[in-house]
Amino acid sequence: MRDLLILSIAFSGSIAALNQPWIGILLWTWLSIMNPHRFAYGFAYDFPVAAVAAITTLIGTLVSRDKTSPFKSTVVIVLAIFMFWITLSWVFGLNMEKDYEQWKKVMKIDFMILLALMVLRSKLHILALTWVTVGSMAVLGAKGGVFTLLTGGSYRVWGPPGSFIEDNNEFALALVMTVPLVRFLQLQLSSRIGKHLLTVIMILCVASAFGSQSRGALLAIGAMAALLWWRGKNKVVVGIFMLLSGLAALAFLPDTWFSRMSTIGSYEEDLSALGRISAWWVAWNVAWVYPFGVGFDAAVPELFALYSPTPTLIHAAHSIYFQVLGNHGFVGLGLFLTLWWLTWKSAGWLIKNSPKQQETEWCRDLGAMAQVSLAGYAVGGAFLSLAYFDLPYDVMVLVVLTQVWVRTRSWEYEKKPEGIWKKIPGLIPMKRSSEG
Repeated sequence: MRDLLILSIAFSGSIAALNQPWIGILLWTWLSIMNPHRFAYGFAYDFPVAAVAAITTLIGTLVSRDKTSPFKSTVVIVLAIFMFWITLSWVFGLNMEKDYEQWKKVMKIDFMILLALMVLRSKLHILALTWVTVGSMAVLGAKGGVFTLLTGGSYRVWGPPGSFIEDNNEFALALVMTVPLVRFLQLQLSSRIGKHLLTVIMILCVASAFGSQSRGALLAIGAMAALLWWRGKNKVVVGIFMLLSGLAALAFLPDTWFSRMSTIGSYEEDLSALGRISAWWVAWNVAWVYPFGVGFDAAVPELFALYSPTPTLIHAAHSIYFQVLGNHGFVGLGLFLTLWWLTWKSAGWLIKNSPKQQETEWCRDLGAMAQVSLAGYAVGGAFLSLAYFDLPYDVMVLVVLTQVWVRTRSWEYEKKPEGIWKKIPGLIPMKRSSEG
């Protein structure tokens, strides 16, 4: 039954994508982030639903007259250059054949990002993509949060099998990045019930992140909390609330959680941390020897034997920065850092330059919460391998599209959504309650 449901949604969306490719982008986003087919038990588990969605979306985009150039911002130009550079890294890498699957996976994601920038443009498109992106992670986070609360945090929470976020650490960081986006959606709602529901979702996502027992996620939460506190109007009240909330969460967590977190300050006794440091040395050293990097896998015995101070500790980098440095060299890392710096600046532009009127209030909200999400990615990603995961790139898409929407003053001529799309919360300008 679950297999039939997933495939029916996937095929219906794929058919719709032939006529309205933006629906195909929403379908791809759901399949790529949530990986619902990985929770099936039959023929849907290995069925190439994402490939079907990608192909039909591409066909729909090619035949559609309602598309624009994806290069709407310098951010996108840097992304395209980065795609070209990582292709060179793959071609001139140590094992082109072995790295092919990873290269194909990454390029497929980035190509769909470019398609999204071609066919999405309206407020309807932007908010629909936000709901699908956030919802895909929020469902997983709520499920993991309930499990954490029921088990007292005694067991780790894991992501969808066979995905970028299968590991507990990567899954936790993705959830942490999702929380500010949930808050953005909450700010767009007028319904108190809807606001309270999203509050519960945020709490469950945080509980699930804690339940993963990820040290990187803990640091990401700290960075995001600090940014929110710094921007808050009443720093004393917000600070006290955060402190009390943190103490309440710590009182709930088991001893195993504290034991794992305590290793942050004693890395020399933790083999996992020592393995990461070993991998970081390899990434740094190979970047000087291989200008294009070594391809998509630097965790090979030969490299550790030559470039690591502890050759026996063969380990993945578990850092978006050293992952990209080892894979694609200094040029690749420079492009990667530039991409996210420009995305951060674009989000800041939305905060400063969106007109202070009801129709554009959501744009400032998006810019602020996108920056909080990116802060979590920048800090937590320093200890996790999520350089190619969809979610931060989807945040980039939302920021770029919204910036274009503001610059073109789209609210002055854009048609209001009709039919079923009128029911998507936040599409119609509405007066906020005092909570918002």
